[in-house]
Amino acid sequence: MEDALRTIYAGLMILSGAASVSGNLLLLLALLLNKSLRNDATGLTLSFSLSDLALGLSIIPVGAYNSLTQHSCYPSEGVVCQGSGFIFLLLLTSSLHSLTWTTVNKFTEICFALSYSSIWTARRSRAVLVLVWGFCLVTASLPLLGFGRYVYSESRFLCCPSFDPDDKPFVLLWTLAGIVAPLLATCSLYGYIVYVARKQARRGTFMCNELHCYYVPANNYLRSSLVMVTTSVCLLVCWLPFTSVCLYETLSGHQSPAGTASLSAWLVLTSAALNPWITCVTQTKYRAALHRSLRWFAATCPCSSAHGESRPQSATRLDATNTIRTTATAATQLSAPPKTQTAP
Repeated sequence: MEDALRTIYAGLMILSGAASVSGNLLLLLALLLNKSLRNDATGLTLSFSLSDLALGLSIIPVGAYNSLTQHSCYPSEGVVCQGSGFIFLLLLTSSLHSLTWTTVNKFTEICFALSYSSIWTARRSRAVLVLVWGFCLVTASLPLLGFGRYVYSESRFLCCPSFDPDDKPFVLLWTLAGIVAPLLATCSLYGYIVYVARKQARRGTFMCNELHCYYVPANNYLRSSLVMVTTSVCLLVCWLPFTSVCLYETLSGHQSPAGTASLSAWLVLTSAALNPWITCVTQTKYRAALHRSLRWFAATCPCSSAHGESRPQSATRLDATNTIRTTATAATQLSAPPKTQTAP
């Protein structure tokens, strides 16, 4: 039974890793090839995308490998365990906080549209990035400085932060500032945006600016509301079990059941796979940008060069034929004598 659970855990981690890598690569490709997606807040999108991509390339494969090889004698005091635990906590918190500030940017763009360009500037965006990564670096460094420690968890198959019951004040403060506050901020902002969207859909479907009025289908508001509700639910489902298990183990001093700890670790890492797909699939501008990027890639792919070489020749022949026919018709019309009109 234990071997079966290890295999299932490894399979789930491999699926999450593949989804994380592919989704974040698509998101980065869309941002690279489409200048219309770039704005002053693009750095925040790059921040959580690169964090999720790094999780999919480093931490998730390690967890899958450890579960398959039953590597139970992982030296917690070694450099590898300490380094992987540091990267694990750093990337998780940076992904969550970057996503939170991306939500703040979206909230500002929707609710303060007229003053958005003056509120969210490139300089402020860079300052937010510096604060986010500074906070995440400090948080991930604290277990290395004596506030807790990184140990190998045989139930999670990863090196994770571990705290003693004596560290209750610090753990509570870290949980509130590092996890609970970003989750509540993201869900609250999404909830208010949903409220505004539903209110606008009931009020009417015509919006006006200084130049003209235009029609906005009510389904657009409802579809956007569904996307934001889905994002909030996914965040809560992925993060709440991991947070609850960490608090239980710290406050009680007992280890949680192996199945619960494994499930919570897989869920929190799965958030790295869900974030890019929610962004790319549910937002219209990203879907259109991905279609353009894929068409560009298909056009520049060497495998399609053989088909592309014959098309310009046929197009040239058709254009030449049309030109000859048009020229001949025009010459006939010019050479024809003018018609004389007879008086009635």
